[in-house]
Amino acid sequence: MEKAILVGLDLGNDEFFDETMEELSNLAIACNVEVLDTMIQKKEAPTANFFIGKGKVDELKSLIDLHDANVVIFNDELSPSHIRNLEEKLEIKVIDRTVLILDIFARRAKTKEAMLQVELAQSEYMLPRVVGMYKSLSRQKSGTGSKGPGEQQLELDRRLLRGKITKLKKDLKDLVQIRRTQREKRLTSLVKTVALAGYTNSGKSSIMNAIINHTTHPEKTPTFAKDMLFATLETKTRLIDLENNNNFLLTDTVGFIRKLPHDLVEAFKSTLEEIKEASLILHIIDTANPNYEHQIQAVENVLSEIGIKDIPIIYVFNKIDLLNNLPIITRENSIFVSAKDDISIDKLILLISKELYKSFPVNMIIPFKNSDIFSDLKENSKIIETRYLEDGIHVKAEISDYYYHKYKKYLN
Repeated sequence: MEKAILVGLDLGNDEFFDETMEELSNLAIACNVEVLDTMIQKKEAPTANFFIGKGKVDELKSLIDLHDANVVIFNDELSPSHIRNLEEKLEIKVIDRTVLILDIFARRAKTKEAMLQVELAQSEYMLPRVVGMYKSLSRQKSGTGSKGPGEQQLELDRRLLRGKITKLKKDLKDLVQIRRTQREKRLTSLVKTVALAGYTNSGKSSIMNAIINHTTHPEKTPTFAKDMLFATLETKTRLIDLENNNNFLLTDTVGFIRKLPHDLVEAFKSTLEEIKEASLILHIIDTANPNYEHQIQAVENVLSEIGIKDIPIIYVFNKIDLLNNLPIITRENSIFVSAKDDISIDKLILLISKELYKSFPVNMIIPFKNSDIFSDLKENSKIIETRYLEDGIHVKAEISDYYYHKYKKYLN
């Protein structure tokens, strides 16, 4: 097990600084790293040489010797020169928050798409950081039949990495096209989609399993759920059948976290597009976390970054089984649930159904030859009035937007 000293630079402009430091410790633990100590410096701006001040570097060196640590982890993304200077001065491996998150994603990735996405994010991160990674990279290569000293190892590694990135993007693009084709088929079939979004470890997979248990659909295979950061990265979709003949596709997506690496957001854009195409978003919240409001804001920031707008959201305040008293919630379209104890999951499903299948009052004229349409409406909608006239069946009804779009040419 690696033993780490955590380092944070408090610039005084991040109200969530203490929380991000606590998250850094949890990220390290998730990577099987033992956290020995934490060092924080308050400063107006990072220094050019070491990110933190020179005096703090000396203090950090003493902490390393005291605890016999073998890795230093910074809470911010470091530049290549910062990493190089710190490693030379401290004589120890130095990594940053981004590397930790990428490492967790690499461990959790199971499907080909997730593996490609993580590998692409890692390669994009590594490209500007090849410099100074190993002192041996500065040596020059030459061989029989070559002219001149040859290509520097550093440039060769950069070229290989660029080639790898190009290939990863191409392979990922092919998989993305398959996913988009599947999504387009779902859209044309008029089947509603509900996407789960939320902070990592808020209970998204547990909510999904709880809803699956309430479905009338015969396929009830649960998804993997565990109390850990980024437990699942794969996009999982299940068909949820309801007793009133309404159904929807429920999709789980990757969890969010503050300071989610930009390269990772870019690499997972295809996965996050599942949220963009959803009819409804369930924003899952860990109500037992005292900082849940800050986590809500972090999730909303990422949703905004990927272009989510004008999609209705239900705020699902999960894990109420861990609370003695429920907090006061001012957000509209909210519900308290416990996925673990199956509390109010039935009410959540009813809320989803009402949101997805809102009724519209309409007047329709259905030709007698299309009496099967009238039968379909009678079975799945609320018929208020029916009159049989010369030009067809005149119907006054309340129908869902599904049937509104399906039979809109018969609207009067």
